[in-house]
Amino acid sequence: MKPPNVVLGLCSFTHDSSAALLVDGHLVGFVEEERLVERKHTKEFPQRAVEWLLGEAGLTAGEVTAVGYNFRPGDYLAELPRALAMAADPVRRSRAVARAAGFAKVAARTRHRLREIGQRFPAARVVAVKHHRAHQLAAFTASGWSEAAVLVVDSLGERQTTTIAHARNAEQPRLRQVQAVDDPASLGYVYGAVTEHLGWRRGDEEGTVMALAALGDPARFRSLFAQAVPLTDTGFAVDPALFPVRVLTSGWARTSPAFRQATCTPRRDREPIEQVHQDLAAALQERTEQVMLHLAQRAKELTGSRRLCLGGGVATNCVAVGRIIDSGLFEEVFVPPAPGDAGTALGAAAAVHTRVDTAHPLTGIRGACYLGPSYGEKDIDQALAVHPMLTGKPLEEGDLARFLAERLASGMVVGVFRGRVEAGPRALGNRSILASPLLPNVVERLNTVVKFREPFRPFAPMVTAERAEEFFALGQQAPFMSMAARATVAARTVVPAVVHANGTARLQTVTADQNPFIHALLEAFAEITGVPVLINTSLNIKGKPMCGTPQMALHCLTESGLDALLLEDRWVIR
Repeated sequence: MKPPNVVLGLCSFTHDSSAALLVDGHLVGFVEEERLVERKHTKEFPQRAVEWLLGEAGLTAGEVTAVGYNFRPGDYLAELPRALAMAADPVRRSRAVARAAGFAKVAARTRHRLREIGQRFPAARVVAVKHHRAHQLAAFTASGWSEAAVLVVDSLGERQTTTIAHARNAEQPRLRQVQAVDDPASLGYVYGAVTEHLGWRRGDEEGTVMALAALGDPARFRSLFAQAVPLTDTGFAVDPALFPVRVLTSGWARTSPAFRQATCTPRRDREPIEQVHQDLAAALQERTEQVMLHLAQRAKELTGSRRLCLGGGVATNCVAVGRIIDSGLFEEVFVPPAPGDAGTALGAAAAVHTRVDTAHPLTGIRGACYLGPSYGEKDIDQALAVHPMLTGKPLEEGDLARFLAERLASGMVVGVFRGRVEAGPRALGNRSILASPLLPNVVERLNTVVKFREPFRPFAPMVTAERAEEFFALGQQAPFMSMAARATVAARTVVPAVVHANGTARLQTVTADQNPFIHALLEAFAEITGVPVLINTSLNIKGKPMCGTPQMALHCLTESGLDALLLEDRWVIR
């Protein structure tokens, strides 16, 4: 019998380490290393993730036939002539040599990483996959569509920051890239720079700035951002006088003195949030939405497609995604559950598989989001044994949804840890903190004593797909909590706790096929309260990754203001 074609996809040695495994084109699983080692955005090789994937498939490292890595070293070197040419530009001259040196250093580092991967999997062919191609395939294959435009917008992939492709046949994908925008024109770079300027962690807390934007007035800095990020016929540019060109080594500021003089001094962590910070965030967010809409229009023109797939870190900006949907440019917009760099592990695996195995189509990817480890009774017992002060009462499976709905309706805030770990940054019901949106002051309570985060941060709703239109005006399903929808009068009246200051909510629509337990829970909650909506936020506290293991979930219970934890079929209380 011919041995299977085993392709491992990796995002490693950079932020959001992750792994995915395909066996004869079928997706065995995908998981982010942070969920298993409790280190947010870890850069380490995803050892635990790989061990779990191979164990799940009943394979060893020696049986891996190919490994796809999500960066291609040679593409960094292609930037050197242009970087050095910047020496002729008075605005960019001071960074020209450092920029060239940084790109050369990252190219060498990436080659070293490929050699290290080869040593870990000696029987495998190691393939370097262009970063944006990995993003494109991660987005398109998850859609399951026969044809679509694919728009990827991030901070940097080798040289590229924005690409548009036309894709066909998600199971045996063929992609044709039709346009690219190269660094230093980078929307992700600008958003990260302002995030850092406002006192939050770049590459982690851009969502906080997006939330803050709803409280500000963009008019104050509108003209500044129009100058900073001008639109062009083929996309956009970035003014180096405000956002100096990127250098791939630490210690180089991402905003200029001119930017700081035109806005405010950089805010430090824990300093008060003032109106100027809110207005700056609002202007940044408004310009981001305008640029994304412009790029979506360009994708439409170049491909003629009626559907759009979005990928890259900027695709996690749910408000911008909502703007594209509201524009009516496309009949449907799709964002995969893991649009950021972690998801490129899956895209890299898909790229290698389609290159080396034309006999087997890609399967198990379409619409899939619960792709990580699950845990059995023995694992739960071992985790609970470490916490003798906690009690874990087993519940009858048939009563779980009703039991939990009653507790939530009575005012409890409950963590849920059931089934396989979600892919991506959004909790989708298996690693969630749930609460009733009908509780008075529930947002304040969740932010203050459960999540320990900024008081202006909103909380997202989950709703049965059948009744979503009563509360949210989106016009399509949102299974992965990746789109902001306008709240209806019913939502603003009945569940104002899930409506942000800008009148939108980042919702998750739930079907019985997608998550039978959560769908049954929402229906049971609706029977009790008349409302098929619950607050859903990730099972973690600020600064920690989403809980991927039972031990992490129990730590979250003991370290936060959760009332209880549903740990598989155990009702755990302090």
